[in-house]
Amino acid sequence: MVRNLILVLGDQLTPSLSSLAAGDSARDRVLMAELHDEANYVRHHQKKIAFLFSAMRHFAQELRGLGWTVDYVTLDAADNKGNFSDQVAHALAELGPERIVVTQAGEWRVAEMLEGWSARFGVPVDILPDDRFLCTPAAFRQWAAGRKQLRMEYFYRDMRRQTGLLMDGDQPAGGQWNFDAENRKPAAADLFMPGPKACVPDAITQEVLALVAARFGHHFGDLTPFWFAVTRADAESAFATFVRQALPQFGDFQDAMLTGEPFLYHAVIAQYLNCGLLDPLRVCRAVEAAYRAGRVPLNAAEGLIRQIIGWREYVRGIYWLKMPGYERSNFFGHTRALPEFYWTAQTDMACIKAAVTQTREQAYAHHIQRLMVTGNFAMLAGVDPHALHEWYLAVYADAYEWVELPNTVGMSQFADGGLLASKPYAASGAYINRMSNYCGGCRYDVKQRTGLRACPFNALYWDFIARHRDRIASNPRMAQMVRTYDKFAPDEQRKIADSAAAFLASL
Repeated sequence: MVRNLILVLGDQLTPSLSSLAAGDSARDRVLMAELHDEANYVRHHQKKIAFLFSAMRHFAQELRGLGWTVDYVTLDAADNKGNFSDQVAHALAELGPERIVVTQAGEWRVAEMLEGWSARFGVPVDILPDDRFLCTPAAFRQWAAGRKQLRMEYFYRDMRRQTGLLMDGDQPAGGQWNFDAENRKPAAADLFMPGPKACVPDAITQEVLALVAARFGHHFGDLTPFWFAVTRADAESAFATFVRQALPQFGDFQDAMLTGEPFLYHAVIAQYLNCGLLDPLRVCRAVEAAYRAGRVPLNAAEGLIRQIIGWREYVRGIYWLKMPGYERSNFFGHTRALPEFYWTAQTDMACIKAAVTQTREQAYAHHIQRLMVTGNFAMLAGVDPHALHEWYLAVYADAYEWVELPNTVGMSQFADGGLLASKPYAASGAYINRMSNYCGGCRYDVKQRTGLRACPFNALYWDFIARHRDRIASNPRMAQMVRTYDKFAPDEQRKIADSAAAFLASL
């Protein structure tokens, strides 16, 4: 007799998950399923699907080793119903449990579905908090109450105090909270780049790769070579390799971009954190320990810890505070379709080509490539932010709506009008030239503002300023750029508008 049916979702691959912690392996049954609807609600990157299916299969083995009975439904199983609700209904009919137990879903559409199951199935549904995060949605709402702008920096300081990470008594280590100003160095092409640890696919992963090739081979992205960790042990080993080999240089060069170097000194662990293979607080404590032991500088340790207990927790709070509806935010009223080169990489813009090519190959790009290359271009060109959101959600292995949507709508596209970001992250080609070596091999001239050979980012940037001056002139961090545009001669303003229009017409 099965007492409880415990549903474990694909991003809940953690043995201490609240639903499992509340269960009894002798009396309860775990259900996991590879579902077509979840792989296809946006056309996820082939490598992303393979990573999650393989990680799920390995996690089912891990749970069985801990004494759980796991009903695991593979994608090609005869009893696979294709979606959560029908799969759960099938399990209820087969097992007759007293109740369903599940940890809170990470995405609004799934959470809304779970809320309707008790009425639909006529059994109690216990939805337990996801305690793998440091800040609950309720705590974030309390923090946000009464604030006109929800700046991450102040939230981050509270998280530092709460966790004690990089704190010396009641003061931040090193006497300041944030060392971001030290983390903006361009990287030289001859630096040694360690790269993330690559894992060899085992028999389970090989089987998944064959399945994904057969069922999702038409999706975006290269399936092989496949090197992601898919077990907890391998994810922890990959993180330890990063701490030892790359973390010391991570801080200095975290904003840098180099042709042919997709990873530089980045951790490339977000996909492991976001599916539950790594514990975020344990990761941060290991980084702090490396700093305290003198193995990494403070700016590197602080930079990584800020990304996890600051930014990661913060965007989740924004997501649950503002959903539903946040996904349709469009402050600038942008409506342009996403250019085809976001899928094909067929463009003469070297920076876009590099970012999209490595996205296709690796299901990965680091935060500056997303923010200041593909995101920046989309905003300057007037792309519909919802279309860009769906692209980011589809193409990156670490992308789940709770973390991707606020980054896209709030940070990258300023589509929420400044709730999250203090300014639109708009930049001309000069920024990309300063932080990368892309421009040296580009067909376009980054030093030209207008004309056929000019970097498209340049005319698009000033055209963006002109188009939206009424919306941005009052922003203290954008007002100077509006004044600079106003000083351009009328003929120069006309050339900017003509160059931007001609380029956009060519998309």
